[in-house]
Amino acid sequence: MTAFRPTHLTLALGAALSALLCAPVHAQSLMELVESARTYDTTWQAARAQLEAAARRADQAQAGLRPSAALTSGVTRAQTDVSRPDVERTANTQTLGVNASQPLYRPANRIAVEQGERGVDVAQAQLDAATQDLLVRVSQAYFDVLAAQDTLTFVQAQKAAVSEQLASAKRNFEVGTSTVTDSREAQARYDLVIAQEIAAENDLRVKKLALDQLVGITGTQPVALAQPVQLPSVQPDDVAAWVQTAQDQQPGVRQAQIALDIARLETRKAGTGHLPTVDLQAGYNIARNPNGTVTTPGMNSRTNNASVGVALNLPLFAGFAVQNRIKETLALEEKAQADLETTRRNVAQATRAAFFGVQSGQGQVRALEAAEASSQSALDANMLGYQVGVRINIDVLNAQSQLFQTKRDLAQARYNVLLGTLKLRQAAGSLSEDDVAAINRLLLQP
Repeated sequence: MTAFRPTHLTLALGAALSALLCAPVHAQSLMELVESARTYDTTWQAARAQLEAAARRADQAQAGLRPSAALTSGVTRAQTDVSRPDVERTANTQTLGVNASQPLYRPANRIAVEQGERGVDVAQAQLDAATQDLLVRVSQAYFDVLAAQDTLTFVQAQKAAVSEQLASAKRNFEVGTSTVTDSREAQARYDLVIAQEIAAENDLRVKKLALDQLVGITGTQPVALAQPVQLPSVQPDDVAAWVQTAQDQQPGVRQAQIALDIARLETRKAGTGHLPTVDLQAGYNIARNPNGTVTTPGMNSRTNNASVGVALNLPLFAGFAVQNRIKETLALEEKAQADLETTRRNVAQATRAAFFGVQSGQGQVRALEAAEASSQSALDANMLGYQVGVRINIDVLNAQSQLFQTKRDLAQARYNVLLGTLKLRQAAGSLSEDDVAAINRLLLQP
């Protein structure tokens, strides 16, 4: 029987992995693609624009506490007809004035300013959430491409190994040392690998298109992980600590808390409907009658009027509008409280799920690393047994398939742990670019 050397499989896989790990000059790191996505992603840009709009709304609310002034001017023509005696008189009046007002006591306006400031905080929390979501989406698309590349690489390596096994089976059949079954089994496995290669190529193409669309770059080429890779541990290793962090920092919780604060302010503002308002008012007005008035025709006159005073407005009765508005805002305040509690519960659950997901992923990586070593040993044993005639061709093919499947699963598990770490920090509301930069340092360095 023709000997099938184990080194052939190792060389095939090594060559494929070398092609994958030798990053081209134009390859982009994770941080580079994150920066590109920040300038291209419309969802993040919309959140940033929303923050700017909220800041301008807060500035508008400040106007309710500041003085206002207006310049007025007008020309009036009045015509008067008197029946007895029969008199028709016309008078023109020209007016020019400057009037100003300074709020002295308007509690509703002051509360509106506080609401405007809290509105900015809401928009900031929304931008923080959008930023964290962008980091996760780019990382997800990045690792999807790397996983698809790994899958294609392993399939092509398996194809090379199966091809050599097929050639060996044909040679053995020709010399009469094996049956036609070995050749047909190897041919069937080769055809299957061809189909897997086609699917892997298409999956890689789709994953790259998704990454291109996200970052606004055509033909992205992510830099692969350096090998061997040391996966970061999750600190602190306590789910309760992560849940507490989420309760304090998670953007969704912050938004819900601010919404409750705004609802309480709205109740206070509704209560000001019973309170008076006080304004300081001043004005200077000029009235000119060039051809006199109706009562003093033909007499050119001019009147200058300067005034300053305090205006008091005291609501007495508004048809129970204020009372019903207060009841409405109290109900909305209760709703905001319930929404906050719902958000806290959902965030706590998501954080726990993310934490245990990372722990499970780390355990899977360790198990698959052991399985990879076992699968390699099993393949070596089957290939040796095939050489001495105690194993058949299908045993070698199955061992090869098991090894490559384990390698694919291991690569995917590592990506899942890295991405799961980011999602855990996102669930806790603590995800930042520094966390992505830490993963970026695990990539092949130029």
